[in-house]
Amino acid sequence: MTENLPVVAVIGGTGAEGAGLAARWVRAGYRVIVGSRNTDNAVEAAAAIGAEGMDNAAAVAACDIAVLTVPYSAQRATLTGLREGLQGKILVDVTVPLVPPKVMRVQLPEEGCAALIAQAVLGNDVRVVSAFQNVSAGHLKDPDYVIDCDVLITGDHPEARAEVVKLATAAGLNGVEAGPLDNAVAAEAMTSLLIWMNRKYKSPGAGIRITALPPENED
Repeated sequence: MTENLPVVAVIGGTGAEGAGLAARWVRAGYRVIVGSRNTDNAVEAAAAIGAEGMDNAAAVAACDIAVLTVPYSAQRATLTGLREGLQGKILVDVTVPLVPPKVMRVQLPEEGCAALIAQAVLGNDVRVVSAFQNVSAGHLKDPDYVIDCDVLITGDHPEARAEVVKLATAAGLNGVEAGPLDNAVAAEAMTSLLIWMNRKYKSPGAGIRITALPPENED
């Protein structure tokens, strides 16, 4: 049953990261919409995981929470085109400002980070939350793989951050709130470090773990 769960649209859901997240949320009982610039591609990708497929604009219109998983080079243009449909909603930005070919080198934009670009493009009526940058797409694609890492979740709206913590949990991950959206710069920069470490140590997907946090208080 999904009546008590938000509808999630994964924009760029035909890519590896988006498809992996979408599949895990479907498995957790969410109604998930795979969005793409090409409707046929969205429908095909969605059918493979039991989701719905739509073009990006229709996906945004139908969702409560949109998750952006497009490359950095497409981030600004994609959000500009979807700005009106995202008003009043939560946008989870998974964008990492990687600049090929030097993706193992941190190269942050003049605006500070990709998440701040998203907020500037969309305006204050969209609650932008940054998350999931440091999770291996290869691990996400295997729904039975236990991903041993934390997800840093930043945003200026506590209730929106809390919703994304729930999404992380549903995807089999541990979400850790890490403060306001300005702090997204740390998670975005960490991605280049992890790519470097993956190559150096021949890892299939290094992640991060935050230590010494007390367990959540139970009501």
